Amino acid sequence: MGAGKHLHPCPVVGYIVSGKVLFQVEGEEKKTLNQGEAFYEQKNKTILHFDDASEEETFVFIAFYLKEAGEDLIKMLD
Repeated sequence: MGAGKHLHPCPVVGYIVSGKVLFQVEGEEKKTLNQGEAFYEQKNKTILHFDDASEEETFVFIAFYLKEAGEDLIKMLD
């Protein structure tokens, strides 16, 4: 399961509480984020993967959306 291709109209920082996440920002290599690791999603940068990377454990994460007034949280892309 994954978030699907998307971007955020605001910067996002977060932390993997449990599980593993396959994470890829457009133009960068895929990487696996493990429990205890942090991530950063730059404003208006396409996120290709934010997917569960484990068949045994569902991932849990905390995200902080550093938005200004009027900015949306997420924009889903085709």
